[in-house]
Amino acid sequence: MSLRLPARLRLGFRGSPLRHAPFRHYYLGGLGVSLGFTMQATMAAWLMATLTPSALMVALVQTASTAPALLFGLVAGALADIFERRRIILITQSVALASMAILGLTTLAGLIGPGALLALTFLIGSGFMLATPAQQASVNELVSRDELPRAVALGAVSFNMARAVGPALAGAIAAWLGSGSAFLAAAACALPFILVVRGWKPREPSLPGVPETLLSGVQSGLRFARHTPAMRALVIRNVSFCLGASSFWALLPVIARDQLEMGAGGFGLLSAGFGLGAVAGALWIPRRLKRMDLDTVVSRGVLLWIVAACVVAVSHIAVIALAGAVGVGIAWVSVLAGLSAGTQSTAPAWVRARAVSVTLVAVQVSLALGSAWWGLVATLAGTQVALAISAVAMFGLHLLNRRFPVGLGTEAEVTTGVQLPDIAMAIEPLPHDGPVLVQLEYRIDPDNEAGFLRAIHAVEPTRRRNGAASWRVYRDVGEGGRFVERFVIASWAEYVRLRLRMTVADREVQERVALFQREGVPVRVSRLIGVNPQDAPPDERESAIS
Repeated sequence: MSLRLPARLRLGFRGSPLRHAPFRHYYLGGLGVSLGFTMQATMAAWLMATLTPSALMVALVQTASTAPALLFGLVAGALADIFERRRIILITQSVALASMAILGLTTLAGLIGPGALLALTFLIGSGFMLATPAQQASVNELVSRDELPRAVALGAVSFNMARAVGPALAGAIAAWLGSGSAFLAAAACALPFILVVRGWKPREPSLPGVPETLLSGVQSGLRFARHTPAMRALVIRNVSFCLGASSFWALLPVIARDQLEMGAGGFGLLSAGFGLGAVAGALWIPRRLKRMDLDTVVSRGVLLWIVAACVVAVSHIAVIALAGAVGVGIAWVSVLAGLSAGTQSTAPAWVRARAVSVTLVAVQVSLALGSAWWGLVATLAGTQVALAISAVAMFGLHLLNRRFPVGLGTEAEVTTGVQLPDIAMAIEPLPHDGPVLVQLEYRIDPDNEAGFLRAIHAVEPTRRRNGAASWRVYRDVGEGGRFVERFVIASWAEYVRLRLRMTVADREVQERVALFQREGVPVRVSRLIGVNPQDAPPDERESAIS
């Protein structure tokens, strides 16, 4: 057995994304970032408890640490897609590291106060949040699409390892050298990742031309999520799972204290069991995705969570509750890491970080709302009842979610740069001219109308998610068989981006429509730009008025 284990480890390494040096360095650096963040969050709460007796101030530390996810999540995704991701990561992580260092030095000097602690904690949380979409979206650039699920699962392993080890490590350093030294150690853990990212070569933007503004970038990300069925399904499944699964984390301290009567030791034991299960779940996902589709993996993870939560709910024996916590950890990572892999494989490069940020915000909001709700239910009906109700609710949502299957994206769905015909223009529009009205005229034989209408309405999501503000098909009442597709884009620059955003799959959908076009009659395309009276030359405007 002693000889087999190293051989198995070598075999596993050869099939792992970690065999690629760029990803391996990135992964280890990311592990250090997660470790530093969990160490800082733990020590900030402890330090606040030593600075003030106010329970509110202690609770606000958690708020300051997590609020940036809600405030800046969508903005972070737009930043990572519009600007160079390498630069975004370097700036935001440097701000977070500097803030941790300042926090450590001021703590060692005895100059830190409750207000400054909250402000620095918020700044650190903001730095990490603004970097997260860029970090996650960059994984696709370091591994192949076939290896993406494994890479995402490894990310789940590192995060849960950091969550398990970070608090204990921070406490040990604080007990030995003091709280300030623990903050400095957290900053040191995050430093290698900055050095790794500095070594990256700057990359060209995913789309050439006039870059989006931050506001339009956020709107584009939300529009993509809304009008992409696969992305909608992923968001819905994330929200429904987190609303129910938040009950375990929200009630875990109470379960350990009241149900198991084990106090802090029981809380640590159940947390360790969850962490162990999370690591096992992350290692389990890649093998399962080779044998079954993503929807099956996620569905089985949800069912496992229901069973494991019920085990914890009915148990008064620590060993049984621990087994349930391990099951919850496996299910938690199986579902969330699987859905994360689905998100990153579904979104094209131009919107990938925004897709990640939409998912992150949805998860954070669901966890916050779900935790508050299950806490209220536990207060009124008891912890065991609340956990049991959450399991029943999860099962009900699971049945409803069968209408929203999830899957990994295909190469055609994310490959942009489709070759389109050049635009014949009598005038050269400016980037901000608009709105732009695009009109396509089709001539369809009566026998093909039913098939054409089905095909043309499948085009709507491809137009809308790529930039169209409105879309409609019209039938000409004066000429039989004449149909007009019309959609409006906010500006000429946005129209150019719409053309560049088109994927191979989008083009295939549109080519199906062309199959119904009357033979020998080309599809007529018109592009019109909105004009205002003030756009006319002064003399022409005056003569028109007179």
